[in-house]
Amino acid sequence: MMLANRVYNARIVSSIAATVISLACGTNYVYSAWAPQFSDKLLLSTTESNLIGLAGNLGMYSMGVPVGMFVDSKGPRPAVIVGSILLGLGYYPLRQAYDVGHGSVPWMCFASYLTGLGGCMAFAAAVKTSALNWPHHRGTATAFPLAAFGLSAFFFALIGSVFFPGSPSNFLMLLACGTFGMTFAGFFFLRVLPPHSPYHAVPDADPSMTDSQQLHRTTSDEPKARAGRGNPSEPGMSSTTTDTTNTQMTQNASEQGDEASGTLDSQGPKGPNRAADVEAATSGKQDGADETSSLLSQSTLSSSLPGEVLVQSSIDMDRSHRVDIRGINLLKNIEFWQLFTIMGILSGIGLMTINNIGNDVTALWRHYDDSIDDKTLVLRQQMHVSILSICSFSGRLLSGVGSDFLVKVLHASRVWCLVVASGIFSIAQICALNTVNPHLLGLVSGFSGLGYGFLFGVFPSIVAESFGIHGLSQNWGFMTLSPVISSNIFNLFYGAVFDSHSIVDADGVSSCAEGVECYRAAYDVTLGACGLGLVVTLWVIWHQRRSRLAEAAGKARARE
Repeated sequence: MMLANRVYNARIVSSIAATVISLACGTNYVYSAWAPQFSDKLLLSTTESNLIGLAGNLGMYSMGVPVGMFVDSKGPRPAVIVGSILLGLGYYPLRQAYDVGHGSVPWMCFASYLTGLGGCMAFAAAVKTSALNWPHHRGTATAFPLAAFGLSAFFFALIGSVFFPGSPSNFLMLLACGTFGMTFAGFFFLRVLPPHSPYHAVPDADPSMTDSQQLHRTTSDEPKARAGRGNPSEPGMSSTTTDTTNTQMTQNASEQGDEASGTLDSQGPKGPNRAADVEAATSGKQDGADETSSLLSQSTLSSSLPGEVLVQSSIDMDRSHRVDIRGINLLKNIEFWQLFTIMGILSGIGLMTINNIGNDVTALWRHYDDSIDDKTLVLRQQMHVSILSICSFSGRLLSGVGSDFLVKVLHASRVWCLVVASGIFSIAQICALNTVNPHLLGLVSGFSGLGYGFLFGVFPSIVAESFGIHGLSQNWGFMTLSPVISSNIFNLFYGAVFDSHSIVDADGVSSCAEGVECYRAAYDVTLGACGLGLVVTLWVIWHQRRSRLAEAAGKARARE
């Protein structure tokens, strides 16, 4: 029991570290808080400014696959330390460029790319650690680092507005030091707890066993499959065995276990050894445990969190550990391309507003009140970045916990959370097209952040559930290639629309004072994209339901 308590406490500390690391990884979303002043000083157009912001998004999403493979093979901790260095190296050159008042756009794009890549590496490690440490409550466990990632912009914008109001130079220095320091400190506390032993003590049901507790192997399939190839040096690391071989070994082990159980049931126990085998098999079935299960006692059917009931047949503890689809097999899977499309459409919509809310603020306020000064504009921009961040945090947390409720209580698909996200994004686009008073712009930033949070709060759990937990990092990396494409399209289109309405003054500073007309065409396009995203999401729900029913029918026939 003392060991269980120590392991439980270690899991809590590791989860806190993952949350702190994630809080430093989402700083690309605070770009709008300093980008307009950065562009004005360096005489950049809106399109050039968007290119720098997009480079950060590119670093965050384009390297997801190799970063995921690195995390799966080497474990989470090396990715955290590399990520912390890249974050510091990325933000510092941007601060230097602002201080001297000029810089090469390609060089600044590269520096911004490093900030995204560093955040990607550390964040992937934090999510993977949380998913492995709490297998019974994966949606809730991953919701905290995901939510902290969304809260990152608010966290840094708040510190900047309090300690460095109206000073982009100091704010960039805060980003360089803060992101490096938080991820570096979290590295020392982030750990994947080792899987529980495949042996456990049989309860004292037989009087002949009161003086000793014999250890017997449970029916966990994964340890059987891994036994022949050795365990990696760190929990959460994948093996070099091919996916096909791994899946076949798991299926064979499962079939052998079912056959053995059926033989025992039909013949009855014969002698002490046979009785012990029956007891071990029964206990193994009750546990539903595998190598990434909680280290708490399973023989008493206790949950990995106090006061919660262990759900033995939930999707989290069944499909995500039974399937292992990755690599080429992932690209051949139609469900991957469905989810890839949804991710691309909805994330692109959200990223357009996240990267350009500062331009929205500037356009509306200069049209509404042409006497507003730059310092007030900066504070307004930081306020809307904070609203975006807080609502993203709320959406990530709500969708993570809510998706667990959908699966375990309502027995529904997590993908319904994406339907909610599509609806929220639609409301945000409608508000953007009809908001002419800058005091009401909070509706746009608020709904955009909430929709973006709902999208990213549940998506890792959907990926794990659909394609397996063991390849989560690299599969998630493939999925995050989608925003690279869509965010470039939506953001560059926004920049082109905004520049077409802008006027360049004698000093070379570009500005637009036409209010909502500066960007209306961009939000017309994203509103149509919301409708397309909703249709594809409903198609995924229908396709998943049909596939799962066919899979269940196949299992039933196999048992017969």
